[in-house]
Amino acid sequence: MQHHFHPFKLSLLGAVGLSLLIASCEKSGDNPADDPEPTPVVTSFDQLQRRILTPTCAVSGCHSSEADPTFAQHKLVLAADVAYKNLVGVASTNATAKANGLLRVKPFAALESLLYHKINAAASHHSGANYGNPMPLGKELLTVGQIEFVRRWIEAGAPREGSVVDSTLLDDKTPSTPAAEDFEGLKVPSATEGFQLKLDPFTIIPNFERELFMRKSIGNTQDVYVNRFEVKMRNNSHHFVMYNFRNNQNLPALNQIRDLRNPDNSYNLLTALSMQNHVYFIGIQAPYIDYAFPEGTALLIPANTTMDFNSHYVNKSNTSITGEVFVNLYTTDKAKVKNVVKTMDFTNNDLSIPANKRVTLSKTFLMTKPVKVLVLTSHTHKLAEKFVIKIKGGARDGEVIYTSTNWEHPEIKTFTTPILLAKGEGLISEITYNNTTAKDVSFGLTSEDEMGIIFGYYLED
Repeated sequence: MQHHFHPFKLSLLGAVGLSLLIASCEKSGDNPADDPEPTPVVTSFDQLQRRILTPTCAVSGCHSSEADPTFAQHKLVLAADVAYKNLVGVASTNATAKANGLLRVKPFAALESLLYHKINAAASHHSGANYGNPMPLGKELLTVGQIEFVRRWIEAGAPREGSVVDSTLLDDKTPSTPAAEDFEGLKVPSATEGFQLKLDPFTIIPNFERELFMRKSIGNTQDVYVNRFEVKMRNNSHHFVMYNFRNNQNLPALNQIRDLRNPDNSYNLLTALSMQNHVYFIGIQAPYIDYAFPEGTALLIPANTTMDFNSHYVNKSNTSITGEVFVNLYTTDKAKVKNVVKTMDFTNNDLSIPANKRVTLSKTFLMTKPVKVLVLTSHTHKLAEKFVIKIKGGARDGEVIYTSTNWEHPEIKTFTTPILLAKGEGLISEITYNNTTAKDVSFGLTSEDEMGIIFGYYLED
């Protein structure tokens, strides 16, 4: 039997079939061009970059590019296109972190990651180590939620992809440090323990770095021996140093603030000139330190000593902040001191730096008896680009034990294990100067001259 289909019915069936076919294709995804775009996954690292690194770290003058003035010191750029590869699995330039085996970010190990310590003021000491100022310097520190977000991201393996941390942590605005008005200084030692010195509160105006000096009397009417010191400062301090004077003639007036920079940011030349008479006594590049010398050793402070107190604060905010410094010097009986800690003051006076030239100048300082080096720092003027200290002689001959690339604020390196130097061995200062001026420069006391000094502590056997 033959079947005859009406043309209209055939057309209708065809239309229905076509529509079913199209619907089937759309449902099965056989036509990708018509699929809606998938919602992009915002990774935890993207959140960290966008809400922490970019607004607080990768800013001009800090970690935005290799053109930042501090790049030579930290060697870290945190701009969005390079931050991950510059952080994860990478060794730090921080000397203490390197010595303790920390990475900038060590996956699955926040306490072995320098990033965690630098953003967390409460974790600034790890196994007794001091990793310097918390970041961001000169601004409000990260909140409790931001710090916890970073910690969890590291503990989850610090992945580049994937969402591994609850992003609502970033909305937690709880301050990670006490409010400025809640700052507590150090407890005053008893008369038998030692004594306290202070730089009273002072103001740092918005968007300004204030560095000041004040000559103060230690207040000791007889010789004292200091075997421990403690320093505590308000947030946003870059460093604090106490200096002895090489020459006690023509000293600055007592208890008067001498600013290094004028309000227009130009240098105060009289203050800069007074710095040439300094010999390092104690120093700190973190908000707090409690440092004790080896048992049976101490620094000697002669009777009626005065010292220059040097404090440097950074304010990158739009409101004024307050600086303040507490110093406790803890004393010990002379009978308990078997070895007086000596202050290193090794100077290269033979400096000849031609105009418009970059030169590297070295000098060797040999020991006349065995010594133990406890602390090293350095002093130059503005033409110095890099200060390196190497060991001379012995099994470690040529080993670099100190590097600083910031002439204004050099590294202060403390050796948990002292550097042992036998008689006849020594230290080499190797300093690179870049003379961008049109005149030759030599050693001298003015800010237009140069210097090259190794400061530090050591013990003689």
